[in-house]
Amino acid sequence: MGGPSVEVSASGWCLVAWVSGEMDYVSGPSFGAEFLDLMARAERLIVLELSGVSFCDSAGLNVLLQAWRLADSRGAVVVLANVSGPVRRVLQMTGVDQVLRVYDTAGDAEGDFGC
Repeated sequence: MGGPSVEVSASGWCLVAWVSGEMDYVSGPSFGAEFLDLMARAERLIVLELSGVSFCDSAGLNVLLQAWRLADSRGAVVVLANVSGPVRRVLQMTGVDQVLRVYDTAGDAEGDFGC
């Protein structure tokens, strides 16, 4: 896949970000900057739609956890949706799926939060 990319759509107080590329030590700073921008724009819910993420290493996990912590400190929630098989395995092996809620689809997440 190409470089990191984040496309955003907002609906009320919910924001969905379609993330694509590899989340690793090379792209981590780019994703980190993008996610900081999302945290500043979101009111309550940020759904990170990860179907376009083909790879995630410890640096990518760190960026996800930093986004979750920052959102939590501001009274918002970060959840993941449509996580690809390889990335889902990394989340499960590291226990990150116990910290960040994972939904099958962005619509499921939005429905859970009444968006």
